[in-house]
Amino acid sequence: MSSLFMFEKPLGMRDTLPETYETKNKIKRKMEKDIKKWGYQFIETPTLEYYETVGTASAILDQQLFKLLDQQGHTLVLRPDMTAPIARVAASKLLTEQLPLRLAYNASVFRAQQREGGRPAEFEQIGVEYIGDKTISADGEGIALMISSLKEAGLENFQLSIGHIGFVKTFFLQILGTKERADALTKYLYEKNYVGYRQHVDKLSLSSIDKQRLHQFLKLRGGEEVINFAYDLIEDNKGKSAIDELKQLWEILVDYKETGRVKLDLTLVSHMSYYTGILYEVYAEGVGFPIGSGGRYDLLLEKFGKSTGATGFAIRMDHLLEALGEIEKTKDIHCILFSGDRRKEAFELAKEKRAAGIKVITQDINGVGNVDACTKQYNEISLLVGKAGMEVVK
Repeated sequence: MSSLFMFEKPLGMRDTLPETYETKNKIKRKMEKDIKKWGYQFIETPTLEYYETVGTASAILDQQLFKLLDQQGHTLVLRPDMTAPIARVAASKLLTEQLPLRLAYNASVFRAQQREGGRPAEFEQIGVEYIGDKTISADGEGIALMISSLKEAGLENFQLSIGHIGFVKTFFLQILGTKERADALTKYLYEKNYVGYRQHVDKLSLSSIDKQRLHQFLKLRGGEEVINFAYDLIEDNKGKSAIDELKQLWEILVDYKETGRVKLDLTLVSHMSYYTGILYEVYAEGVGFPIGSGGRYDLLLEKFGKSTGATGFAIRMDHLLEALGEIEKTKDIHCILFSGDRRKEAFELAKEKRAAGIKVITQDINGVGNVDACTKQYNEISLLVGKAGMEVVK
């Protein structure tokens, strides 16, 4: 192997060292326990999926898909998200009764990066999919559960922004007339380039009233008062229906007592093209990216032959770890150092401690270069050397 690639990893891939791994697993266990309390059941899907099914149904751009061929010549992809695979499973195997499905997952997804910019090509998500319920109550449950699971993870300072992609699309089409012109303006919202948005609006061939409405659109961020402002701004009945849904959602979140962590942001859009209604993102202090997102995707299951409502969310574990900050040091391990004549005694002692739930390693003292260094690595050190009794160093 060339020395150039000896220690290199493919673009966007990351190693997870023991302390980070343990911290992440501890957080995931807490979140999984909370999600199960809400009645969600965890499932697993294959890492590899067919491009013609999950690959094309996913909202991830084609150039971000990892593709390969199987021995029969079929194009496969490493799953780029979990929503499309779960939609496939639900449509093919689970939607046999007229009951909503509450499914959850904890898995890695893969999205190719074209250049090194700190963005991972593989990252873990923990999330849920609520399939078979078109009511706004389902959206409210998803948001409340996301808040609950983040609290269980230990996150304190975070906030959700909630929007409605149907409102944005209807409002822009009503004023701009064509999908192409609406998409061009929506791009500025996705990039959160509000200066560019305003400049673009000023250059459009529109009446001064319509330009003013497009500028006022950027003010649709805040609390419950945003709802009435939006009613005044939109003229289309479909757009008003979207506002009605947000009003109902707000009332549901009042009943959950979670409006303190929520703000309405009708300028919110997503790169996930399958969203059809309410959508949301969660932000935390000190992290420049959303640590999680979710929304309604009522049309996705039609690609797998089923017509039903669905909503869900995903939390990025790498961004959540960054928000939580400190990585726990793994020092809750008991080390038993032994000499050759006391090896059997060391093994028996370790067996007893493991049976009591204690993490234990046994180490031949001749394999340790510096005994004193062990005190920095392990919670407790025991010496079984020579004919003397056991000495607890730490």
